[in-house]
Parts: sequence; C-alpha cells; structure tokens
Amino acid sequence: MTRFHRFAVALAVSTSLVAAGPALAKAKEAQPAPISELVKAVDIPYQSFTLDNGLRVIVHEDHKAPVVAVSVWYRVGSKHEPAGKTGFAHLFEHLMFNGSENSPGDFFEPLQQVGATDFNGTTNTDRTNYFETVPTGALDRALFLESDRMGHLLGAVTQEKLDNQRGVVQNEKRQGDNNPYGLLRYEIFENLFPKGHPYHHSTIGSMTDLNTASLADVKKWFTDNYGPNNAVLVLAGDIDLATAKTKVAEWFGDIPRGPEVKAPQAAVPTLPAPLAKEVKDLIPTTRIYRMWAIPGLNDPESVPLQMATAVLGGLSSSRLDNALVRKDPVAVSVAAFAQTLEDAGFLIVQADVKPGVDPKVVGEKLDAQIADFLATGPTADELQRAAASYLGGTISGLESVGGFGGKAVTLAEGALYSNDPAYYKTELDRLAKVTPEQAKAVADKWMSRPAFSLTYSPGERTEGGENRGGAFTEGKPVAAVSPDRYWNAALGDVGPDTGVGTATSIADRSQLPAVMDLKALEFPATERAKLKNGMEVVFARRTAVPTVQVAVSFDAGYAADPHNALGTQSLMLSLMDEGTTSKDSIAFAEAKERLGAQIDGSANADETVFSLFALKPNLSASLGLLADYIRNPAFDGKELERVRAQQLNRLNAELNNPNAIASRVLMPVLYGADHPYGIPPSGLGNEAAVKAATRDQLAAFHQTWIRPDNARIFVVGDTTLKDVTKQLDAAFGDWKAPKTAKPEKHFEIAIPKPQPRILLVDRPKSPQSIIIAGKVLDVKGGDDLEVLRQANDIFGGSFLSRFNMNLRETKGWSYGVRSRVSGEADRVTWVAVAPVQADRTGDSIREFQKELTAFIGDKGVTAEELERTTNGSVRELPGSFETSGDVLGGLRAIAKYHRPDNYYETLPAKYEAMTAEELDAAARKELSTGDLVYVVVGDAAVVKPQLDGLGLPVETAKPAN
Repeated sequence: MTRFHRFAVALAVSTSLVAAGPALAKAKEAQPAPISELVKAVDIPYQSFTLDNGLRVIVHEDHKAPVVAVSVWYRVGSKHEPAGKTGFAHLFEHLMFNGSENSPGDFFEPLQQVGATDFNGTTNTDRTNYFETVPTGALDRALFLESDRMGHLLGAVTQEKLDNQRGVVQNEKRQGDNNPYGLLRYEIFENLFPKGHPYHHSTIGSMTDLNTASLADVKKWFTDNYGPNNAVLVLAGDIDLATAKTKVAEWFGDIPRGPEVKAPQAAVPTLPAPLAKEVKDLIPTTRIYRMWAIPGLNDPESVPLQMATAVLGGLSSSRLDNALVRKDPVAVSVAAFAQTLEDAGFLIVQADVKPGVDPKVVGEKLDAQIADFLATGPTADELQRAAASYLGGTISGLESVGGFGGKAVTLAEGALYSNDPAYYKTELDRLAKVTPEQAKAVADKWMSRPAFSLTYSPGERTEGGENRGGAFTEGKPVAAVSPDRYWNAALGDVGPDTGVGTATSIADRSQLPAVMDLKALEFPATERAKLKNGMEVVFARRTAVPTVQVAVSFDAGYAADPHNALGTQSLMLSLMDEGTTSKDSIAFAEAKERLGAQIDGSANADETVFSLFALKPNLSASLGLLADYIRNPAFDGKELERVRAQQLNRLNAELNNPNAIASRVLMPVLYGADHPYGIPPSGLGNEAAVKAATRDQLAAFHQTWIRPDNARIFVVGDTTLKDVTKQLDAAFGDWKAPKTAKPEKHFEIAIPKPQPRILLVDRPKSPQSIIIAGKVLDVKGGDDLEVLRQANDIFGGSFLSRFNMNLRETKGWSYGVRSRVSGEADRVTWVAVAPVQADRTGDSIREFQKELTAFIGDKGVTAEELERTTNGSVRELPGSFETSGDVLGGLRAIAKYHRPDNYYETLPAKYEAMTAEELDAAARKELSTGDLVYVVVGDAAVVKPQLDGLGLPVETAKPAN
C-alpha cells in the first residue's frame, strides 16, 4: 500500500509534561496550557549506532508494555523509478512478503505465530518500509525475518511469485481506481509535476509497466536499492541499547553493502500559467479543487505553510467553513491541506458544491476567500487554535511504539528524510514560533502562483485507471544528484550515535529463532464509581502520556432509529456538533480547538457514544465542554438545514460507493425490514426521511435516548478515579433523568428465513466487482463465540486464511478478501467480502463455495492452522492493549457483553484449550453454503453472464435511497 509523510507524526510525550513548569501546573479552564510548554515536553529519547555495512540503527526504550516495534525503512520509492519501470517499488514491497531463502513461506505466517501486531509494509514516492510490533521474546524472530529479506531474498524470488504479486498489485490498483475520486491521484501528480519529474507518476504505477516487469528486472531492482547502507532500522519499545547492538550485529552484520543509491533531482515546479480541467465520476455532487506544488518537508517554510492552510480550511472553525458552509452555505463541505513529501509536496483547497447551487458561483466564492486570506493572513488566535488542535490530534497516538504512526515512524522519517531522527523537534519548534506575519507571507508566496483548477462533476467516467499511472519519457532527462546531503560518514553529528557495531559471527539461519520468555497480558485494574445522579464510571489508569480519554456510552445506536425515519440519529449527532445553548457553531468549534480537545459523537448498531480526548492540563475545561455538548445541544433550526444538506450529500456518496452499496442491500435482506438491525448499517438512513426530519423530531429523539439513566462513562488515562469522579460530578452530577420509562429496542422481531440468491447491482465500467455473502447466525454477540471466531480466522478472518490465500496469493484475483463474525449485542451475522477483478467474479464465487464446502466438510482445521491461530491469539494480547484507546475499547466491550473484568486475562487459557474438533464443530454448526445471500456490485454487462452459470437465481437490485 502507499502512504505519505505526515507532518510531525505521532510523538512521545515525556512524563515531565505533568510538571513542565508553572504555566502547566496552574493551567485553568479559561487558560489552556501554552503551546510552547506542550511542545517543549514532547520528547522521544533515542540512541543510535551504525554497522560496518552502513545500516543505521536507532533505539528508543519504552518499557510500558512487553513489546518491541521493528521498523525497517529503505530509501527507495516511486520517485526512483525510471520510465518503463513505474510501480516497481510498490511491486517489490509485495514480493518481500512472499518469503526469503531461509524462510521460504509467506512472512505473515511466522509473524502471526509470534502474535505480531501492526505488521505491514507501505510504499510512497520517497521510501518503502516494513514494520511489525512483536512480543519482546519474539524479537530475534522478527530480526531474522527482516535481515533475511534484506540479505537473502533473491533465491526465493521466482517467476510464479512475481506473476502472482503482479496480479495482486494490479487488483490493488483496480480497487483504488474503482472508488469515487479513485482517479484523483493521477490528476494530482500528472498535472502539478511536469513530464520527467520524479513525482509525475503515481506510486501504484501503470498496468503496462507492471505487465512487462521481468524476473531479471525485479532482481536488479533489489540489488540496486535494498542494501543495508540504503536503510534505517528502528527498534522502539521494551529493549535497551546493549541488547539492540548484540542482536542487530548478529542478524544484519554479515549482509554486504549495496551500491550507493542516487537521489533523483526533484525541484518544486511552478505551472507556467493557470491550468483548468474537468473530469466526471460517480460522485454525489460537484467538487472544485485548487492545487499548487509546494516545498518539501525539510524546507523551513513547510510548517508555516501547513499552519496557514489549517487556518484556511483545516480547522472546524476555518475561514472556508465559516464563510462557505456556515454563513453563506453554498458548499456542503470544504477543506484545505498541505501534503509534504521529501522534495516537494502539494497544497489542495476544495469545496463540495451544495446541490442546486451553480458550481461556477461556488468557484468564484472559493477564489475570493483564498484571495482574502492571502491579503489578510491568519490571526494569532487562529494560529494558536491550529497548533493546539494539531497537538491534541497527534498526541492521541503517542503511546504507540510502532505501526503506521508511532514513535518508530517519527524517528525513521527524521533519519531517512532529514538525517536527524529528532527532526520532529525542529518541526515543533517552528510550529510554536509561527507568527501571523510569517504564515501570511509564506501562504501568499506559494498560493499566489498559477493554480491547477480541477472540477469533478457527477456523471459516468469517461476513462478508467487502466492506462494511468505511468511515467512519460518526453522532455529533458532527469539528472541525478549525490545523496550526500542525506547520508554522510559522520552520522554521529546528528544525534547521540554510540558508535559502530561490528558483526562478530554469522547468524544461524537454519531454523527460525525460538520465541523466548513471553509475558502474559496484564490488563489494567478496573475501578468503578457512581456520580451523584447514579451514572456509573468505569475507570482504568494509564500514565504513559499526560492525556485522558472519555467515552459516554448510551444504550441506543442505529438500532434505535425509528424505521419510518431512518437517519434520525445520524442527523441528530451532526446537528449536535453545531453548538449548544450557550455556544453557537463557531464558538463551540473554537472552544475545542483552544483546548486541543477532540469531542465528537458517533454510533454503531447498539451504542451512541460521545467521546473526548483531552490533554491532562486541560481536562476539567474539556469535561465541561463535553457535558455542555451532550446535555445542552442547541438544535438550531437554521443549522439543521445545513447539516441536512450535508447528510444528503453523504447519503448520495454512499450510493456511489460499491462497498457501501453492497452493505445497504444485504443487511435489510438478511434481517428483514422490521428488525432493528435490518437497516443500512451506516445509519445515514434514506433520502425521504432525512428531508422530512424536523428540529422537534431530533430533540425528541435526544430526550428519549440521551438520558443519564441510559448511560455509562468510561475513562482511561493519566488521572485517578477520585479526581476524575469529582470533575465528572461537576459536569454531569446534577443531570436528572426524566420520569418517563427508559426506551427499549425490540429484538424479538422475527428474522426471515434465508432465500439463497444473487442480488446484482449494476455499476457500469467498474474494473472490480464487490461480492458480499452473508447470513444471520443463531447466536448473540455476548455469547461465548471465541471458538467460532477462531474457526473463522482460519477460513477467512486473517491474511493467512484459506479464502484470502486462495483468491489473493494463489489466484491473484483480488487485493484481499475476508470473512467475519459481526459484533452486535443481539443476533450477529457471518459475512464474507471479496473485491475481485470484474472478469473473475463468477470464478471467485465458485472458489469461495468450494473453500467453504471443504472447510465445513472433510477438510477441517489442520494441526498447523490450529497452532498458528492459537499462538497468534495468545501472543498478540499484550500488544493489543498497548494504548489508552485500546484499553478504553476493551472496557466498553466488557460492559457491552456483560463480561467479567478479567475477561481478557482469561483468554489465553481458553485459546490454548481449544481443539481442532471443537473449531470444526462450531464452524459446521453455524456456517453453511446453502443458505447464503449474495450481493454483487459490478458492471452487469461483464458480470451477469458469469453469474448465470452458478445455479442460483440472479435478481437485479438497487440500494434503498
């Protein structure tokens, strides 16, 4: 998959933040903690060393959980690809998961065996990375795997693997292209960056180049780019420097250096004149874009430009939101953001036109707002709110040592792109010091240049992505420049490098290293209290970072929606975001931003949840704002018309999204239209109901369901039960329940008998089909479903499942398929989801039926599959509750399903006691092939002839709107 650099991704906050100085210690509700003090406390201590072969190693100690994040970053991305070789970096990312010389099987097998979490790989314009978080006792195995594919890969790369992964990547391309706005990636890069520029082509590449990639081509790509001297290894978590030096030298020290990699020249281009283009797509309303190329992440102007962009269109209270969505509602949504790459980047301003409004008028108003912003610039208050919102938003991921955005990512990005693992400190220092004058000057400099104006209009696509994504050979060749500005011999000059480590022996690669001394999960102690009004508080203390997360959960959810007014709850939640009886829409948004707090409402099938993420110094004020939000929504009639238009637009977007279409069709068919779960699962409802909803109707729903005797409060973070209970009492303790009886949801409604058939939804010119097959099971979410879930894990619930390995890894017809047992409180479903290339739709259904028939027949769970799923489930538990957010989710699940507080600590014994016979029995009892309903969303002209031969009735269907 592809992934871009994010400015100052997740960082770690040292424990000194609690006592960072008088300004923090005395922070009061009216005085949020100063940005400068918050920034000073952000710290990721690290040490580093370099092997003789050039591999740079960075070590960060964090012993809060018995896990280590392993992250390997190679300086090779799509910008390094010459013409005719587009997509190679990403294709090789896939190949490097398919086994190495001393571990020839799929790499996900040994990773799942050790209970790895957050394991994946990504490619972008500038680099390729591989990462996994493993139990401390499995570190040797992770290092064996990473070193083996770095130094011992080519003997395992075969023509068969290349052909298979070529098909997988091409289906990833089709899957991305098939979605609304899926072709936008090509428009951005091809128009902002000229022919011959390294960023001109998409990371996914072109079908032609992928088809012509030979085995010799990809092997040369590896030897040219994947040497240890072109990589950074980060180890973050339960490890120390001495251990890291010993283990890394053992596993990586004997890998020879590779060639020096030349970095292509990648200047920041400027369009010679304004450029305008219109394209059509299956989208709900016209979207207008203004785009510019901007400097890369190392440029001193990058941070001020991103801050200015946040003020323009990134905050909830942004200039564009206030002008074009709130005050003069000609748009249903707006946004502005700056995406920085290493050598350049792009800035996008966009507006979704409100249906019925002339797009030309919206474009003129958008341009006028941009011009006014460039003329006036941001205020100091706007910049403060942008900085606080940024810090609050990113600190929510601070506890993660690895994954897509943890501390290992921050250190690796700094080392790879800026030759400084602590480069995030430079960015944060710039953030804290941005002045209105500086932000204005930088915005004017870059946004007053000629823009690329792109208009996306609703309609049938005139072209797909099959022929997009490649490089152009026209124009001047791109010169190469020395990479010395990124890499130099004196690496110790940019951080606490502790010297060079030298391999003294060659590692034993004859077998996978044993997994040693695994620690059991210690789920945080659960404490409880009650507020003055009887509301229950469920609490767990986590002090790794000075933040607190709160969830106020009400027994409602989308199942509580009136069936004659579907979408009521979603509309209510949207309107609640638009202010309280004491703060209008803009004031409420600004109040959240000043505190760096995240406050929002959401729902699933069973619960309506109001969530808070708060910085500890601002907790009291943040809780007061949360209570005002929940208890005193304004339900302003004028704001209703605006959020109604927005929900209708989201609903229209859902009706153009193939995955959403499939779910909207399937769920009402499985449960029946009268059942609480027999509704479109997004909760957006239908057009008629949303149009008819009144302010009084939404207020009545709130009064009926959002009441203190129907709620629990969950809190996890750096506080105590005593302190937070006192603060919660001040915010909620005087909230009295109405005298009316609590409402009920009626799950006793009969579920219809399954009618096996295929429901075909025509979506012309779709390069992929979405297949969903499902049934309602005779069990509830609170039942003991662990045996069934383990069986499903083997059939279709994991990457290594039979279903996925067949359609993705063997056939190459899909980017990935899955099956799942859902998690509703009442009757649950079993659903299989398969996005597949259009010409293999019928074949894919046959393969699914064949696999399922064998699995519940005479080819049940094998000893190897049982060992893998058991080991993975047991060993991943400590890493599964690494963060406060993970623990909060665990507490909520315990309450939802009426489980004991030690539920998660009992799971290892349950898993280890399971037998293959028990898994087989559970699967044979609940799963079957003869009573499944299928929904297929695809190009009927291509797909229907394939479906007619499957022996099932084929009916034309449309999603309810």
